[in-house]
Amino acid sequence: MQKLKIVALNSALFTLLKRPGGASPQGRVRDGDSLVLPCPARSPALSSRSSQSQGSAVLAWGGSSASSQSCSRAPCPSVPSRHGAGKAEDTFKTSPFHLDLWFYFTLQNWVLDFGRPIAMIILPLEWFPLNKPSAGDYFHMAYNVITPFLLLKLIERSPKTLPRSMVYVSIITFVMGASIHLVGDSVNHRLIFSGYQHHLSVRENPIIRNLKPETLIDSFELLYYYDEYLGHSMWYIPFFLILFIYFTGCFTPAAGQGRMPLAALLLVGPSSLYYWYLVTEGQIFILYIFTFFAMMALVMHQRRKGLVLDSNGLFLFLSFIITLLLIAAWVGWLWNDKILRKKYPGVIYIPEPWAFYTLHMNNLHAAKGAF
Repeated sequence: MQKLKIVALNSALFTLLKRPGGASPQGRVRDGDSLVLPCPARSPALSSRSSQSQGSAVLAWGGSSASSQSCSRAPCPSVPSRHGAGKAEDTFKTSPFHLDLWFYFTLQNWVLDFGRPIAMIILPLEWFPLNKPSAGDYFHMAYNVITPFLLLKLIERSPKTLPRSMVYVSIITFVMGASIHLVGDSVNHRLIFSGYQHHLSVRENPIIRNLKPETLIDSFELLYYYDEYLGHSMWYIPFFLILFIYFTGCFTPAAGQGRMPLAALLLVGPSSLYYWYLVTEGQIFILYIFTFFAMMALVMHQRRKGLVLDSNGLFLFLSFIITLLLIAAWVGWLWNDKILRKKYPGVIYIPEPWAFYTLHMNNLHAAKGAF
């Protein structure tokens, strides 16, 4: 008889613990890792429904164990990630060759960047007076808008999630540096009509070395610094950084995807030739060679993981390889030029194309005009 009383007492205690709000402080019941909070106070009109709610609460408590285990295994879809939505499922997704972007990118580089000084020299001076922006300046303005837009579109098409903050900061710095270069380059190229010679330093130019007071020479040297050093650094460092960031997402495990279409092969030549002009005229060989070595190291590292370059990465990498060959040929051709050697002293000797033009081609045109 005493054993039956003990069994009945244990059964009553178990039933009390099983009810929500029983044997727990403040009406709360712990179920594993989940905590069921009590419902707020109800009005007397709803008290008649308490029996139904208690039955549903018991059923909910019975299934809470399974639901807590399933939630612990799968992430809750309603809670967003701290770092934003990623594209983890697209990490190794193969991206097709971006023919439209690479074509527009190469075309505007040749027309708006390489064609700037050519348009300034060819077009009549009466159309663009020396105290007004030249045609090349308007080309530069268009370049400062179109190039960042194309770079952003290139980043958007990457199959891999790239560091957006770094991309945005690089784009902002790029626009600022290209705008600084716009002003300095405009004045320096307009000085050509006054007899300025690009193959000479600022103080050695005949039209500048006799300026009075001599502090004006310092002002022209400051202008040259903004054009050739500060402007180029803030322009080209973000430019190559964005290209390298995009290059990091151009790998795929499919070996058959590492082939370039015919259109890409046709664009490699003009693209490489433009990068040659960019590196030589901008005097950024160190920046270029470090970017190229970083690309090569990344290719070797990813190959150990079984990843190869897709068509876009192969196009960019091959363009940089051909650019290096063109630079080597350019330096070898002008290796014994004593005048250019004087302007570009030091270990790294890479003459600017426009310095070569003002030294040799301009004199050649003048000699033909004399005859």
